[in-house]
Amino acid sequence: MNIKIQTLIDQWIAASNAFDIEKYLEFYLPEAILDDPSVGKTFNGHEGIKEYFYHYFIGYNTHTKQVGLRITDEENAHLEVEFTGDFPEGKIGGTFDFNFKNGKIALAKADLIH
Repeated sequence: MNIKIQTLIDQWIAASNAFDIEKYLEFYLPEAILDDPSVGKTFNGHEGIKEYFYHYFIGYNTHTKQVGLRITDEENAHLEVEFTGDFPEGKIGGTFDFNFKNGKIALAKADLIH
C-alpha cells in the first residue's frame, strides 16, 4: 500500500469531518476538478470545491468514514466511504476516484452508492 496516499486520504477525511474548509482545500490543486454525478454537477477550482463542501458537507452535517481504499498506482486511488449526516437516508455509501499530481488532488470523481 502507498503510505503517502493513505496518509493524505486519512488527513483529508479528518479535515472534512472537522468542517475545516481551509485545511480541506489545501489537499486540492488550485485548478482541481471535483465531479459528482450524483448531484449532477462538476465543481471547478477551489471556489467550486468550497461551494460543494459548504453545501453537501457542512450543510448536511456530513461525516465520512473510510470503508475501503484501493491504490492503483502513484497517481490514482479508489476510496469507498460511508456518509452519515442530516440528509433523508441518514447513512449512505459513496465512492471517490482520485487522481493526484504533485501530492495533491487534481481530480476527484464522487458518487453515491444507492
